[in-house]
Amino acid sequence: MSRTRYFLARTVQTIFLLWLAMTVLFVLFRMMPGDYADLMLWQGASPETVDQFREAWGLNDPLYVQYWNYLTNFLTLEYGFSTQSQRPVWDAVKLRIFNSFILIAPALTVAYVLGSVIGAIMGSNRGSKLEKYGFIPALMTGTSPIFFLGILGIIVFAGWFDLLPTSGIRSPGTTYPDSAPWWAHYVTGEFVRHYILPFSVIVIKYLYLPLLIMRTSSVEVRNQDFFFYHRVTGVPGWKRTKHLAKHASLPVITLYPISLAASMGGLVLLEVVFNWPGMGRALIQAVLARDLPVIQFVFFLIAAFVIIGNYLVDIMYGVIDPRVSVES
Repeated sequence: MSRTRYFLARTVQTIFLLWLAMTVLFVLFRMMPGDYADLMLWQGASPETVDQFREAWGLNDPLYVQYWNYLTNFLTLEYGFSTQSQRPVWDAVKLRIFNSFILIAPALTVAYVLGSVIGAIMGSNRGSKLEKYGFIPALMTGTSPIFFLGILGIIVFAGWFDLLPTSGIRSPGTTYPDSAPWWAHYVTGEFVRHYILPFSVIVIKYLYLPLLIMRTSSVEVRNQDFFFYHRVTGVPGWKRTKHLAKHASLPVITLYPISLAASMGGLVLLEVVFNWPGMGRALIQAVLARDLPVIQFVFFLIAAFVIIGNYLVDIMYGVIDPRVSVES
């Protein structure tokens, strides 16, 4: 199979998986117990209100008509209206998605880069004390619940030392002029102070996984012939570590987009602990308010992150490591 055909095949597979995720969500949300409209309306609504709601949302249409409208709306970027805020779903969640992304993506990237570097150093120094015992602190923090690490960080740095704020992205009472752009708060020192603690908790939590994987992969690569050749020909230690990290990085690169996508919707407890106005808190608020259009869209977004992330990793494999061929 040529590389072009492989890329086209993976693109078709990705589109199919996105369609499958949309279809599964459509079916599951209509298989939920109770009437679909009743789940969206507050308890005790009059039958006339329920009938008007069904008619306005097209819930009286046959199921195949609803499915077709659902697909066409998604393809035209119309994700419905939030029953909680009475706004389009995208307008209701776009800032929440941005808040989650600017917290999770940089923190997870730092955790994976730092963990990979430490893991490569451990793997290239087989038998040293660093290789034997250096992973223990990372393993202890990585296997601890993230809400526990968040609460511990608040107690130490916000309670005992009073260095950082406890929650939110701004202090109470903070206001900005109406003429200020929407991103003005994100470039202030106050935002940075609120950002440091949850950012650090994510880095500490997720550091252990790339560290352990990179350490194990580095030990395996270290026993290959090319690394032995580098040693006997006198290649400097830092260059050997660099080559070792490059060849041992594939498992970590594979895991990174999956972890990033899962974290975008999986750090709900962290966002609750730090009162961070992100996608996780939006999901909880939507569940409590029975705002099914928002819940459905957030679930699809998480699935799309995973699917597209895996697609990008497959495409980049051959660039990162020439040993990987299209046939394999």
